[in-house]
Amino acid sequence: MDTQTLFSVKGRVALVTGGSAGIGRMIAEGLADAGARVYICARNADKVAAAAAALPGDVIGLPADVSTLAGIEALVADLTARESALHILVNNAGTLSDAPIDTFSEEQWDSVLDLNLKTPFFLLQKLLPLLRAGALPDRPASVINIGSVGALKIGPREVYSYQASKGAIHWLTKSLAKKLAADAITVNAIAPGFFESDMTVITSDAMRKMVESMVPRGRTGLAEDVAGAAIYLASRAGSYVTGSVIPVEGGLSI
Repeated sequence: MDTQTLFSVKGRVALVTGGSAGIGRMIAEGLADAGARVYICARNADKVAAAAAALPGDVIGLPADVSTLAGIEALVADLTARESALHILVNNAGTLSDAPIDTFSEEQWDSVLDLNLKTPFFLLQKLLPLLRAGALPDRPASVINIGSVGALKIGPREVYSYQASKGAIHWLTKSLAKKLAADAITVNAIAPGFFESDMTVITSDAMRKMVESMVPRGRTGLAEDVAGAAIYLASRAGSYVTGSVIPVEGGLSI
């Protein structure tokens, strides 16, 4: 056993959607720091360019709107023009809507389900040629879907479409894993807990104490927590893991 390379992603090509901020940026930074070439995409061209310039290692920013099929196809065409194979796909781009049940609207369902659930499926579908080109029986390509602790435990916020979309992503992960195993493509999900980001902002000391009191580990997530899980799944060490949902939430769902 070569433990020096067991967790290596050096030389691998990765795409991280929503990689300019939050958990996507944390994962992108970890993969790049570990030696992968990382493409990050986001809708705002200036933000994605700034993030790519700030992150360590070989990071390339691709502005793209993956909330639509046309945007997905444009991103895939751009990536295909640059790379002959893809080894790691991180489906991280996502959104949420928070509103009382009496006023929760159809648009708040459609916008969340489109980005959180349809986009990961159709992006994977369009990237299958590149993923198959990067897959070997002893070194599979790796798809990592970002789920949520919100699909494992119901929290206090009224985010109905978000929780439904993340529960569906957990099950879609299993379905895709079973189908694509024969192609040497693993499909897993990471279910993060409370990581401070644009979507989950701590606004006061009282809120911080409240959040930390709910987590058995007694703290919010750090970048290395979620990056470490992604590196494991994308490395040789995780090549026999597929169809799994890995909670990275400090015990919050217990």
